[in-house]
Amino acid sequence: MQSRLTCFIIVIALFCTSFLQTVEAAQPVWPGFQTSPWFHEQISYLQLEPEVRLIIVAPRSERIVPENPSRVILFSTPNGSTIEQTLGCQQREGRDWHFDIQHIAAQHRKWQTLNQRENLILVCLEAQGLSWPRWRARHPDNPKLIRTMVHTILEAIPLKGLQLTLACHSGGGSFLWGFLNGSDAIPDQVDQFIFLDANYSFSEKDQHGKKFLGWLKGSKRRRLVVLAYDDRNVLFRGKKVVSLTGGTYRATHRMQDRFKQDLKFSESSAGDFVTYAALKDQVRLLIHLNPQNQILHTRLVGEMNGYLYAVTLGTPEEKGNHLPGAPRAYTKWVQPEPFKQSETE
Repeated sequence: MQSRLTCFIIVIALFCTSFLQTVEAAQPVWPGFQTSPWFHEQISYLQLEPEVRLIIVAPRSERIVPENPSRVILFSTPNGSTIEQTLGCQQREGRDWHFDIQHIAAQHRKWQTLNQRENLILVCLEAQGLSWPRWRARHPDNPKLIRTMVHTILEAIPLKGLQLTLACHSGGGSFLWGFLNGSDAIPDQVDQFIFLDANYSFSEKDQHGKKFLGWLKGSKRRRLVVLAYDDRNVLFRGKKVVSLTGGTYRATHRMQDRFKQDLKFSESSAGDFVTYAALKDQVRLLIHLNPQNQILHTRLVGEMNGYLYAVTLGTPEEKGNHLPGAPRAYTKWVQPEPFKQSETE
């Protein structure tokens, strides 16, 4: 009798476990998330202290493949753009032009359709005042704050074994430099850095080169991608947009000069680009030579598919020796309206 009772209890327990797993799998969204009306996604807005808001954009639960590894891409906003503007939406009369220049969300969706190997979660972060450099200036302990924020964000995503890509555009690069300043070594969880015209503040004083080199040599899977353009003589309203020592063209060459102390670079030219590569392409520094002396700061990212180019480098989805360029490759994945934070969040 006792043996039968034990068997009965085991059967009931197995049934309950299976039932709960089925119910959990059927849930369209994770706890704390809400369904998005577009592209079978779930989203969650978070407010982190001090003065940081963000949105997490993930596939709905039924589109998560449990057997696949999962990747989180933290994308820090450029100066002057909100997270909604950075992620983008369709342009229409009267809508702020910032919604139609980067389209990180649409480029990310395009990548997910190509990349069936990973569950991809996009996180877009915005500093109060729409400037990461100013935010860091207000908070001298920003390296510690940034590391804490990254930990909090990853804790909000109910997936295990997350790999991390840190990406940025423009002043968003300041967030990545703050992250690097947070310790002497880059965490193993990070396997990719992407600077989209955003590497202004590369600093030997802060040992950025040493930290990158130690990290890169720790695994052949790690990758550093820099996309910049020759901005030295670009004019806006008759004045140069960068100082005599500023800009990403000069910053990229400073990075290369430091890396050349330890690495051997190859150089190639195609179209308007020159590419410097090292460590079997773990390091890719790409500079648009800008022969027409135009402002390419945002065109590199949106019009020329810069984000999509960078995230596919070194992956099975990379299409040969392609370069950033028009036309937009992601138009069918642009959402009709901006993301909107609910009043309860």
